[in-house]
Amino acid sequence: MHIVQIYKDYPPVVGGIEQHVRVLAEGLAQRGQQVTVLTTHAGRATREEQRNGVRVLRAGRLAYVASTPLSLQLLRLARSLRADLVHLHMPFPPGDLAALALPGAPALVVTYHSDIVRQRRLGQFYRPLQQLTLRRAHCIIATSAAYVRSSPVLRRYAARTHIVPLSVDVERFAHATGGTALRRRYLERGEGCLVLAVGVLRYYKGLPILIDAMTQLDATLLIVGGGPEEQRLRDLVQALGLARRVHFAGRVSDDELPAYYAAADLFVLPSHLRAEAFGIVQLEAMAAGLPVISTELGTGTSEVNQHGVTGFVVPPGDPLLLARAMRVLLENPDLRRHMGRAAQARARREYTHARMIERVLAVYAQAAQRAHGDVNQREQTR
Repeated sequence: MHIVQIYKDYPPVVGGIEQHVRVLAEGLAQRGQQVTVLTTHAGRATREEQRNGVRVLRAGRLAYVASTPLSLQLLRLARSLRADLVHLHMPFPPGDLAALALPGAPALVVTYHSDIVRQRRLGQFYRPLQQLTLRRAHCIIATSAAYVRSSPVLRRYAARTHIVPLSVDVERFAHATGGTALRRRYLERGEGCLVLAVGVLRYYKGLPILIDAMTQLDATLLIVGGGPEEQRLRDLVQALGLARRVHFAGRVSDDELPAYYAAADLFVLPSHLRAEAFGIVQLEAMAAGLPVISTELGTGTSEVNQHGVTGFVVPPGDPLLLARAMRVLLENPDLRRHMGRAAQARARREYTHARMIERVLAVYAQAAQRAHGDVNQREQTR
């Protein structure tokens, strides 16, 4: 089966969805499927490459507007492909057009990763195209049941929606080395507790709330990642007098990343907006055996992290409540270890790459069956 995956970016671009698309595409290729990824890149000319058994077509961009790359080449490339199944990752409005442009009426699967949160006015113009795509889709995937219930768009299609959570390479994080050296680097005299936050530094990550919470605690915070909010966060750290206890590691390589989890005592995902639809970094922390503190957004964040079992779930946007939950874990090492073990066991049980790919393949089988039925129905009505 020839499967075309469509999303705006693809590794080496950093991001949770980008990483998920890569893991899925390469996993499908390893299982004998023919896989093409149709994506964009910052240049003007189309680039083609083979990455771990996957054909990657990177269309040149005309512009980048409201976090969306615009590319006529994307549509031209789509028209040139013959596929058995198209898997579109939303939201990516030009991807809807590309999925429509593929010839031959292939089966259509859509993963609905997130509502449009920040660009709501522009989202109104996208809505008719989005609804057309969702109506055409033979199957829809959501990464959590919570998101289906809370999304005003997605719950209309709940009957055709399948839950396939994101995934993590558990063993890569469970057996990491190098954590001790990192603790010595970031903790004065190697003593105290190290709180970790990881991710692209974007507006919805809630990191100002976490930094504010650190004023209530005797601990050190390490922020791993770069992004558009970095300078604002650094300024806030200086303004609050936290420069000795809040450190920025910047972007780190995939090879180095597990060591940062191994160095930490506690992981925090303080996101305060629904643009945080799942929080794949939670899975990395859980795989590393860390307890997690996340926020209740009505999304997958609090479905992955089970309150009172693998960590704590707190209301978003409240630094005092966040600090209180962190203090409970920082002051109780036995509880940290207990919840960390529970988190790692949950990651191994529910969130492996192999399990995610098996679930997706089951959805593909249903979509292909429905697409075949559509073809038969059209032929009978001629």
